[in-house]
Order: sequence, then structure tokens, then C-alpha cells
Amino acid sequence: MIIEAKGIHKSFGNLEVLKGIDFCADAHEIVAIMGPSGAGKSTLLQILGTLSTPDSGSLQIDGEDVLRLMGDRLAAFRGRRIGFVFQAHHLLPEFSAVENVLIPALIAGVPMKEARAKAVRLLGEVGLEARLDHKPAELSGGEQQRVAIARALVNDPAVLFADEPTGNLDSATKQEIHRLFFALREKWGQTIIIVTHDPELAALCDRTLTMRDGIFI
Repeated sequence: MIIEAKGIHKSFGNLEVLKGIDFCADAHEIVAIMGPSGAGKSTLLQILGTLSTPDSGSLQIDGEDVLRLMGDRLAAFRGRRIGFVFQAHHLLPEFSAVENVLIPALIAGVPMKEARAKAVRLLGEVGLEARLDHKPAELSGGEQQRVAIARALVNDPAVLFADEPTGNLDSATKQEIHRLFFALREKWGQTIIIVTHDPELAALCDRTLTMRDGIFI
């Protein structure tokens, strides 16, 4: 089991957003989390991705008790073992596609030559071998999301978290990105957790969980 969370509670002030969530995911599994806005999906994803800390509960990722990790140790674990894809691409506008992809590898200590070669290979995997030197403003929304996916994979994470990854895309581009997630899973073997409102994407996943009012229903 790659992810095992138990009894996850999270409140903001008097608002209890997560009410004792249990969640697990196996290696290579793709899990969709659905539910109305305000159900707690993104809060849960941020906690599972170690971007936020629960008020109580336990969380193990790839055999590591991540709630015991602090500071640099947590950042290093996140950088090596976790990848993120968001609805907004969060690409750095002044850098090219290949530079955006290789930056996390440099941060992780990978030599520039090796990081660039990996970035070029991943951009080829997502169909952007002809766009390596294009900056984000020169790319379509779908192409920008492909760059973001390649960036998320550059350090070979055990888990990829995606929060509404096709929320801003037209229907044809959405389908391309959907297929890409599954093709990459087959090639690279990541566990992928996707928060989505898109029933078409959820239907493709190995398993779909639905949240409402801070719990799975």
C-alpha cells in the first residue's frame, strides 16, 4: 500500500472540513475523488500531499510516517516521492518548457546534464518534443498542462496528486490529458490520486470515492 491515512481531521476556525477520513491507495492505482464544492476534497489532497498538516490522524506514504517529518526533511521527501498537477499550471513564465520541467530535478540535486536529458525525454513522452524551447505564453492550455505533468514526474515520484487537472480545458483537450494520465501510469507506474468534478475522468479510474461534508459517502 502506497498511501494509508487514518482518522484525518482538519478544521479552519469553527469549520470542521475533514471529519475523520480514512483513505488508502495501492501501488499503481488511479483513484478519483469526487464531490460538490466545499466537500473537503482539495483539503484532503493537500494533506495527503504533505502541503498541509491535519489536526489529528496518521499518514504513511511509501512506508514513511510523513507527519513526523519536519522542515528540510519533509521538503526533501516531498520533492523526491510526490508530484503535483494543479488546475492552474503554475509554470514559471520566464522559463522554457524544458527549463520548467528540469527545475525540480536541480532542486533535488540532479546534475544539470542529467536533469535536462530527463526533462527532454519526459516532454517527448507527453508529446511536446517540438515545444522544448517554447515559453508558457507560447503554448496552448493543454500543452501547458502537459508541461506541468512532465514536471511533476521528473523526480520519479511514487505518487502523483492532481487537483482538477482538466478543469480549465476544452472537451477534446480534456480527453487527451485523460488518456495521457493512464499512458504514463502504464509506463512509469505511479499511483495517481485525482480530485475532479469530471464524471468522464472518474469513470476511467480504477476506483472512485465521493466526499460530502468532510466524509466519504
